[in-house]
Amino acid sequence: MVAEFPIARPGMRIGLLGGSFDPAHAGHVHITEEARRRFRLDRVWWLVSPGNPLKAQGPAPMAERIATARRMLDDPAVVVTDIEARLGTRMTADTIAALRRHYPGVRFVWLMGSDNLCQFHRWDRWREIAEAVPIGVLARPGSRIAARNAVAAQIMRRWRLPQARASLLASVPAPAWVLINLPMSWQSSTAIRAARHAAVRRETR
Repeated sequence: MVAEFPIARPGMRIGLLGGSFDPAHAGHVHITEEARRRFRLDRVWWLVSPGNPLKAQGPAPMAERIATARRMLDDPAVVVTDIEARLGTRMTADTIAALRRHYPGVRFVWLMGSDNLCQFHRWDRWREIAEAVPIGVLARPGSRIAARNAVAAQIMRRWRLPQARASLLASVPAPAWVLINLPMSWQSSTAIRAARHAAVRRETR
């Protein structure tokens, strides 16, 4: 059973990795481990979302996605939570605002892949997100260069930290962000779902 709300104390440095996790895979684990190390985070919370407004199709049932995500992990510092569903939030800006109210004094850092930075300017109230919490961007295959030139990256360029200061990100007042390079993992939830669907089609022929 997933706890209603994760435990966090004032002063803790907690990374927030949001997504549908449909399904969770080794790539999620990889960027989580890198984020914890590079940003010196005490915890990382996987926020398993009810659904992504930017995606046309709905995800698999929440319980299934959470169970799969928890099987991927063997680290007590990484918490899989359905807190967005419990808070009743769907948009990232609302989730972050609710978490900051619920956990005063906790130093939250929003985590995203560089592929998400490329479309960050399309997110609902993205500037509000950037002004609320520091953002840690982790390089993903095929989007590292595009992310540097993304609309949001250009608008926020004055607040970008060099990689050498990535460990300070959680302590820097927002707006602040950093893009870090890391060994690449080519796994994606989209590719895994496509492979599953192909296998099902072969079995039903």
